[in-house]
Amino acid sequence: MPNWNHYLERVLELMRRYPGLIALFGFCSGVGSFILVDRQQGMARWIAAILLVSWLWLMLENSFTQLFRRVFKREIPPPLLRYATQMIHQESLFFVLPFFFITTTWNSGQLVFTGLLGAAALVSITDPLYYRWLAPKRWLFLGLHTLTLFAALLTALPIIFSLTTAQSYKLALGTAVVLSIPSLAVSLPLKTLRGWLVLPMIVLTLGGTGWLLRSWVPPATLWMTEVAVTTQLQDRTPGESIKRISVNELRSRGLYAYTSINAPRGLNERIYHVWQLNGREVDRIALDIHGGRKEGYRAWTHKLNFPPNPVGRWQVRVLTEDGQMIGVLRFRVTDTDQSPTPVNQAN
Repeated sequence: MPNWNHYLERVLELMRRYPGLIALFGFCSGVGSFILVDRQQGMARWIAAILLVSWLWLMLENSFTQLFRRVFKREIPPPLLRYATQMIHQESLFFVLPFFFITTTWNSGQLVFTGLLGAAALVSITDPLYYRWLAPKRWLFLGLHTLTLFAALLTALPIIFSLTTAQSYKLALGTAVVLSIPSLAVSLPLKTLRGWLVLPMIVLTLGGTGWLLRSWVPPATLWMTEVAVTTQLQDRTPGESIKRISVNELRSRGLYAYTSINAPRGLNERIYHVWQLNGREVDRIALDIHGGRKEGYRAWTHKLNFPPNPVGRWQVRVLTEDGQMIGVLRFRVTDTDQSPTPVNQAN
């Protein structure tokens, strides 16, 4: 009969001696999973499913450890459980971070959410921060745990179940809020009436804040691979992109807003091109896209009707049904008669 205690002690001793290896493994496995998903879309569902199963284990950790104790008549060493929790945080964060870095519109509120994910990833691989600063503060640890789960669900649900970004956001937010209740219940003094009243208020505040700030959360699995504001479109190929156009040219030819959007295979999503002049919405046009094409699903809107005075700064905001921003196209209309000025549009 193998001496499992001996092997476990050896493993724990190696972990204590070389703590950086855990962080390195979490980082490499997370980024490696993203690369496999990006290059081999057939593997995406398997990797995302494994990620969610690891979270299922994390949520039911106490039940599993009690079952293990009854079946095998032995305890799982607490340090091993702590290392497993840390590794799941690391793998999840470094799996989702590349998705969010690609999809973030950096000159918007999405910078805050992706910045929080980056900070959480840094804390997860820095043992002094994770164990000495974060873990003793129950509310901070709960925050990192909930944020990581939320981001993992936002990324995995569209890949596994082909849910739209709007559906995934609602389900991810609801799941993260519900699963935070046990931890909140432990942190609050529920022995008093005040504690029982504060708990639902905190839960509602978390859910309401997450919903109101949804435009600050990048759509993890949707990103633009090619964009253009152009006066020409032939065979689904845009002409030269411009950044400035005169009123006369605008009225005679109109403008195309062209976007090629990468989405997971099997995903059918409705997006919107929202045309804005000086920050005011003048048109909202719905488009249906389908995932699976590596170069992105090509979709465009052709605008011919403009306000009486179209001079000013224009934006075409590309949004999901729930208002999450995929990207922004910008151009300027001038009252001088001049040729369109070309530009290399960026996401």
